[in-house]
Amino acid sequence: MNSVFKPWILPTLSGILIGTSYIPFPPWASLFCFVPLWIFWKRQTRLKDVFIGGLITSFVFTLIGFNWVTYLLHEFAHLDWPIAVIGMVVYGLIAHLFVPLAGVLWFWGQQRFNWPKQLSLGLMALITALCEAYSLTLFDWNFGYSWYGANIPVYHWAEVIGFSGLSAATLLCNLPLYWAWEQRKQNSGKIILAVVVTGFMLLNVGGLWLKNRLPQPDASFKTLMVQAYIENAEKLAAELGKGFGKEIFNRYITLTDNALKAHQDEQIDFALWPETAFPALLGERFKVDDYPVALAQFLHNRQLPLITGAYSIDEPSRLITNSLFVLNKDGEIVPPHYSKSILLAFGEYIPGEQFFPEIRNWLPPTGHFSRGQGPTDLLRWNGYKMGAQICYESLFPRFSRSLAELGAQFIVNVTNDSWYGTWQEPYQHMYMTLARGVEFRRPVLRVTNTGISTVSLASGEILERSPIHQAWAGLYEVPYLKNPPVTFYQNWFWLVPGLLWGALALLLGIGLINRFSTNDGK
Repeated sequence: MNSVFKPWILPTLSGILIGTSYIPFPPWASLFCFVPLWIFWKRQTRLKDVFIGGLITSFVFTLIGFNWVTYLLHEFAHLDWPIAVIGMVVYGLIAHLFVPLAGVLWFWGQQRFNWPKQLSLGLMALITALCEAYSLTLFDWNFGYSWYGANIPVYHWAEVIGFSGLSAATLLCNLPLYWAWEQRKQNSGKIILAVVVTGFMLLNVGGLWLKNRLPQPDASFKTLMVQAYIENAEKLAAELGKGFGKEIFNRYITLTDNALKAHQDEQIDFALWPETAFPALLGERFKVDDYPVALAQFLHNRQLPLITGAYSIDEPSRLITNSLFVLNKDGEIVPPHYSKSILLAFGEYIPGEQFFPEIRNWLPPTGHFSRGQGPTDLLRWNGYKMGAQICYESLFPRFSRSLAELGAQFIVNVTNDSWYGTWQEPYQHMYMTLARGVEFRRPVLRVTNTGISTVSLASGEILERSPIHQAWAGLYEVPYLKNPPVTFYQNWFWLVPGLLWGALALLLGIGLINRFSTNDGK
């Protein structure tokens, strides 16, 4: 048995190091987590073994870092636990194929061009970083977020290179530590290790400098966040018109009212309810319906503006939208509202359904939503310029960059994380959402149905966090800039990808020149 498993110890070790270095774990091994796998790859003579080694690494770290998918399959797809576990195993095999792909590409190039040792190692690291940067995954995480999750100041460099750039830098840092391991018995290995440690410390000092140089806010507002903790069964029943709509509405009203009474001496600028919190259709067309009338009356009586998630209807397509509305203190809808444009595959649409409509009959009940227009306008009210995001649209830096380009003073993100349990995903999703505020130096307001609801400032500081799977309301005073400056990352969004591809072209060119020189010598 030992002879079967022993060859795969190094890929397994890399998987453990990667999996235990992602949120909610600290990034204790991020700077050397790929070293065991790369050592394994360098020893191989067969492409198949390189691929299997990479697959083992990705499988192990997916099981450790993303095992919440099991809960999702049970809770959302209503699969029995044994079937959900099988689904998790399948997900583990396919979720992060960028790792074995990187190994295959590097090994093929090495066999084809016979690169010199140091060049080969450099290309191995660079190909891994590029494959990670362009990997296709449902949950678009990267190695940069863990620095923010652990509050290690190096994360402030995200305003320069983004968290994707931090991820690439983290992966590439595995290379000198690979060399340090290879030369561990020599002084050169100790020198390389010392240089990496010193460089990391200096980057953290630089991160603190980036934070301290931020301009002071020139305005502030107070917002009341309401997290009602609606169970999935109740929420689904309300969406299908099978009851619980009144109970859900009353729960939000009661929580909001109680919070207003608790803070009756405070001047609250607006309240904030999470994604699809309002249990009925909202919009001008539905403003005379029972629930919209009741909501308008509640807001009018308390002179309380509200930003809330709600379903609506896209008139051209007649499909439902997942939207975000602003209502003024008299309960009137302030146009324009925003509709979610980056829909969740197999949750809000079925990929390929337009070509194979019958596929919907083969899958569990799946939403059929219309896409919004994307980040083409801001929510504007009372002088505020708010960038709207719904749920995992926050995972895409390009989306938030567009909001920054439009002049958003702060970002409003509404989310429902009730499908994912309490262990990992709520923390991962929270940090990945708030990361956009660091990249573009704007506050982020994040309100959820089940937690974690909170506010992050332009400095990256995270204020009070709500409990998970509990009803809660919290009041925040949020300082912000009326005209926030443009970050380097916003201006040079494509710099890191350009540098990575440029470095790849340069190293491949060096490899070709070296090969031709060797052939000429013969």
